[in-house]
Amino acid sequence: MYLIVIAWTYVTLMMAVAEATSPQGTVLAAIITFALYGLLPMGILVYILGTPSRKRAIKAREAEEQAAYDAEQAALREDNPTEAPSGGSASTAPDAGREAAAAPEGDAVAPVRKEG
Repeated sequence: MYLIVIAWTYVTLMMAVAEATSPQGTVLAAIITFALYGLLPMGILVYILGTPSRKRAIKAREAEEQAAYDAEQAALREDNPTEAPSGGSASTAPDAGREAAAAPEGDAVAPVRKEG
């Protein structure tokens, strides 16, 4: 990939030099030529071709974070073997207090009827 970038940058640099040194050309036209024929397409190409490596880096970072989280949870379970196996702390576990669920309210809420 980098060979293509280097070669195309060289080609567009030579185009810009030819534009700047030509009797009808200007330095501004040379800069525009280099930017629009060289930098812009190469930036897009590098971004598109670099996508797989960015995805691999993201997956590796996520796997590393997950492994660190799993190790932390294993250490917490070893420190407190009576803790719920869900892995959360006692305050965040769904049934940490070992209390019964709340009873239904019964007829405290009146039913809503459609009018019409």
